[in-house]
Amino acid sequence: MRHSINACRDFKVFWFVRLLTMGLGLLPVSFPQTIIASVLETNTFNEPTVTYLKKFSLQELMDMKVTSVSRSPESLSTAPAAITVITGDDIRRSGFTSIPEALRLAPGLTVARESSFWAISSRGNNDLIANKLLVLIDGRSVYSPLFAGVFWGVQDTLLEDIDRIEVIRGPGATQWGANAVNGIINIITKSAKETQGLLISGGGGTEERVFGEVRYGGRIKEDTYFRIYGKYFDRDNSKLSNGQEARDRWEAQRGGFRLDWEATNVSHLTLQGDVYDGFQDEVILVPIATPPYFMSTFGNQVGGGNLLGRLTRTLSEESEMILQTYYDNAKRTTPLYQEDRDLGDIDFQHRFQLGTRQQVTWGLGYRVSHDQFDGTLGLNVFPASRTTQLFTSFLQDEVVVVPDKFLLTLGTKLEHNDFTGFEIQPSIKAVWTPAEHHAIWGAVSRAVRTPSRVEDDVVGIPAGVPPGVFSFRGQRDFESEELLAFELGYRVQPHAKLSLDFTLFYNLYDNLGSVEPVTPSLAVFANEASAENWGFEFAPSVQATKSWRLSGGYSFLESDIHLGPRSLDLFVKLQEGSSPAQQFFLRSSVDLGRKVEWDTIVRYVDRLSSLDVPGYFSLDMRLACKLGKHTEIAIVGQSLLSDRHVEFRPSAVGGLQTEVERGVYGKITWRF
Repeated sequence: MRHSINACRDFKVFWFVRLLTMGLGLLPVSFPQTIIASVLETNTFNEPTVTYLKKFSLQELMDMKVTSVSRSPESLSTAPAAITVITGDDIRRSGFTSIPEALRLAPGLTVARESSFWAISSRGNNDLIANKLLVLIDGRSVYSPLFAGVFWGVQDTLLEDIDRIEVIRGPGATQWGANAVNGIINIITKSAKETQGLLISGGGGTEERVFGEVRYGGRIKEDTYFRIYGKYFDRDNSKLSNGQEARDRWEAQRGGFRLDWEATNVSHLTLQGDVYDGFQDEVILVPIATPPYFMSTFGNQVGGGNLLGRLTRTLSEESEMILQTYYDNAKRTTPLYQEDRDLGDIDFQHRFQLGTRQQVTWGLGYRVSHDQFDGTLGLNVFPASRTTQLFTSFLQDEVVVVPDKFLLTLGTKLEHNDFTGFEIQPSIKAVWTPAEHHAIWGAVSRAVRTPSRVEDDVVGIPAGVPPGVFSFRGQRDFESEELLAFELGYRVQPHAKLSLDFTLFYNLYDNLGSVEPVTPSLAVFANEASAENWGFEFAPSVQATKSWRLSGGYSFLESDIHLGPRSLDLFVKLQEGSSPAQQFFLRSSVDLGRKVEWDTIVRYVDRLSSLDVPGYFSLDMRLACKLGKHTEIAIVGQSLLSDRHVEFRPSAVGGLQTEVERGVYGKITWRF
């Protein structure tokens, strides 16, 4: 396997072109001629078709329509949830090169890097396998049924094509189902119509060794638009605490397409897909049967692809139907295990007006997942192959109690899964707007996190432990983890140049997972813990001058985990200090004339007490300049305040602690 990986590295250009060709292969045979015709017809290369320096005013941001809170368009200013919108321009100006990094712009979200892996959560319970956050990319769930978390290292797309990222802190299970417990991250890309023309971008530096991307968007006919893209990156090793190379180099290549057909004024069909392949180097400690009962080995090979179709039909201004289906394949080969997973999903949603004061949204869904798992002495599952199904339905009623003053939303989600059977997840939300630019909202919600394949079926032993001395396993009577959440928020825009967003939350968790010893040599997964998490989040934004904007966020979190009377778990209490008690960031965006941008982000993250990770300050800066109509150059510095710093510690399954290094890179972008 190592030989084949090295061979792939020797042919990076080949893989880059191959992935782009695979994306092309999903389109009609006549597609190359269509490109040429499109260029000639639209004169794409003569004038830019995308305004990539668009800046929203604070009022426009507050009036922005979001869809993640109630699965229907509503104004950000009056949405009954703790929601933050990261726009595509925010991502571009930040200088961040990956989706996990971009999430650092959301207040109250904990984002920590460990090698090529990420620990991301909202309102506590953080881990490299954090399992209470639902992540969607254009409506496609990327939540892994294997361990009930997200493999952030393979969640990627062309960042230039992201329209916005809607980040909800707090439960959204009534709309999105099980596992939307502590929050929802909904990544929404632009339509093909909005990405017309040619984009070429590339660069490199100390940590971002080399990266490149190309995207072309055109028109097949008057009402049909497309885009194709390909990208590649190679990121350098991080450092160990002793200053040595960590041998965790990370590279990947990806390609994809999107097709948007505006069939009629009321019907819109979207077809899109991606393929990817990559290598995430990492030191992993693998258990073996002979002394010293572990060996160090390297490398994770990842690959897969997805295909999504969505039909949207607008029946009237108050009524809409959406039918969406997708297929997703994911492969992961590590020294501990190999997984090959196929997942299919179909979802239907209907929104309509009932009378003059009610808007009803309902939907049905079905998902099937099939996996093939090949394990090792250290980690295995039985049976090796399993197919699981999920049936869902939801109903939501938005009632205008007092026009333009008070809105009440009632809803519930009903699901049936193969792990715990039926689950009911209701919520009640209310928004009161006592005056213009003032909104007070509150919510009470129930959400569950259903068991994963590992918690049901895993069998393994820790590295360094002789076989037969100690092992751990899952059990089929593991129950869903439960949350009862209380939230209260206030949004206000006291001045056209100032907006404030404040949220207070109190979370009660029950049936939390624990690892309980049943004999001196065996431990099993159980539900013997509970917890209380509470805190608040504050997000101000100031338009200091016409060309200077300041925004930021502060969050405070207190977590208290309780063990049941029968519990002997020694690890679950670590969750109390796995998220920072305090963190804040301040972002400054300045336009120095019409052609120069200067962006600065200062962050502070409090210590992780249970993981012995100290708090740290970080400074990122970006300076960019437009050269004519089509060219932009930028230089970006990341983590500039120290040579390196630690952000998290590896999980219990193998791994060595690494540190994030200071980095500088240059980038040039052409848009035609």
